[in-house]
Amino acid sequence: MSSPDTSPAAGGQPEQAKSEGPKEGFLLTSSPHTFSDSSTKKIMYLVVATLLPATVFSVTLFGTSVLLLYVIGVAVAMATEAVTKIVRKRSWHSALDGSAVITGLLLVMTLPPTVSPIAVAVGAFVAIFIGKEVFGGLGANIFNPALVGRAFLAAAYPVSMTTWKNPARLFGFLGTPVDATTSATPLAAAKFDHTFAPLLNMLIGQTGGSIGETSALLLALGGIVLLILGIIRWPIVVSFLGSVFVLGEIFHLANPAAYPSGLFEVLAGGMMLGAFYMATDMVTSPYTDKGGVIFGIGAGVLVIIIRLFGGYPEGVMYAILLMNAVTPIINRFVNSKTFGRRPDKAEAKQ
Repeated sequence: MSSPDTSPAAGGQPEQAKSEGPKEGFLLTSSPHTFSDSSTKKIMYLVVATLLPATVFSVTLFGTSVLLLYVIGVAVAMATEAVTKIVRKRSWHSALDGSAVITGLLLVMTLPPTVSPIAVAVGAFVAIFIGKEVFGGLGANIFNPALVGRAFLAAAYPVSMTTWKNPARLFGFLGTPVDATTSATPLAAAKFDHTFAPLLNMLIGQTGGSIGETSALLLALGGIVLLILGIIRWPIVVSFLGSVFVLGEIFHLANPAAYPSGLFEVLAGGMMLGAFYMATDMVTSPYTDKGGVIFGIGAGVLVIIIRLFGGYPEGVMYAILLMNAVTPIINRFVNSKTFGRRPDKAEAKQ
């Protein structure tokens, strides 16, 4: 009797091999290989939670009409993402992960309180479709989506984007806020009239300005919570705010009558919202600490140049967008060394 054919061609196996159990060895699997309790949805809604105090304050400051703008901004942002995913034959559930909610909130917070609901809807659509989905969705966009929407509105609605409203008088112990009928915002008053709003007003939020940018204190407290939780990284925040403060103080000391103080520059306009919530965007900012410092300093320099010498009183939006554009270059030249990489001869001599 011939033995059973165990050759590979026949596809057979020896009886001994068949009876053996699984052998120990390496288990090859695809990434990720480490896991944590964090998720995109959890992180996004934590960011939303830290924005709620400033959001509620803005409704109190500018009236319930602002609440409608928030609802429209968030709803259109989520709907745009859901419809885009469906058209691309992908899961629309990403519209519920919180990223679209943040985009809608941030967009409205950067707009004047007199902006029309139609403009908000258009801005939210552009922010998600052009600023995010055209690039492939969350994680693939190169510019902050909310700032893309805001930049589009600045070009499409120039009049309404520069029309302001007096805030409600909430704190009687503070000085008189900047009158929206004479100078739109503290930055506009400083640039064109050389009139500087009280720092305490700007810290608490008793000034005119964009919907959610007035209270530097509430935005800073929310940002500090994000820093403590490790959701955002300190190099970008510190270098951004620090460079604006130092450069602003230098110009102020050189000509106090023409230029506001460094602390004024930090508290004014969209600095707090930009430094804590936009410049630190995980997707559009450098992923190394050294790169974050370069990003923050570059954005700070651009803010001061635009504010003091440009045609616009505010420069946070353009500064962050421009630094978003050079983030790939920053990542390339400050990229961390690959684990296990053998140093070249130049590095070995150091």
